[in-house]
Amino acid sequence: MHQSFKTIDTMSGILCEAVERVLTACTKKHINYSPTIQSIPKVTMKPDIGCFVTLGGDYNGLLVMNFSGSAAMSIYTSYMTSMGMPENELASHFTSNEVTDSIGEIVNQIMGEFMRLIGETYSLVSYCGQPKVLALNSAITLTIDSDYRDNRRISFSIDHDRFQLELALEQTEFITLPRKDASGL
Repeated sequence: MHQSFKTIDTMSGILCEAVERVLTACTKKHINYSPTIQSIPKVTMKPDIGCFVTLGGDYNGLLVMNFSGSAAMSIYTSYMTSMGMPENELASHFTSNEVTDSIGEIVNQIMGEFMRLIGETYSLVSYCGQPKVLALNSAITLTIDSDYRDNRRISFSIDHDRFQLELALEQTEFITLPRKDASGL
């Protein structure tokens, strides 16, 4: 049986690959993600650490990543120690600027890898702004002045700590055009 996927689902899979590649390289830890992509009504930044970044160009959207405090600390600690920083010099709480700055840098790397993979696969280009990272006490729903009806959530884990990625994308469908042969027909 042939299964048809929406473009947002295909892009979510590519985004999973980007998250896994970047976080594995940055933290030297195994990253797991759920094989289930959830369709959600809206994207929301949630406590403890929320990060968002917009995409614009050949495709447009909004990416949100939500980390528990323990997941943010696990990623931050592994990232910094893999670069040679002694553990006793690291921040001790997820709300510190060092942690949120590191999460922002990692999300920026994830976006770069994601856009590179989309470019290689579809020959489409988009750009993203600088990821904005906030330590949150309560959830914040983000609304963009666009009709982003397709929204997805994917769950990840590092060690035993979970974090989520949420993607909102303009309604779009990637359709590959047939190539002309050498005779121009």
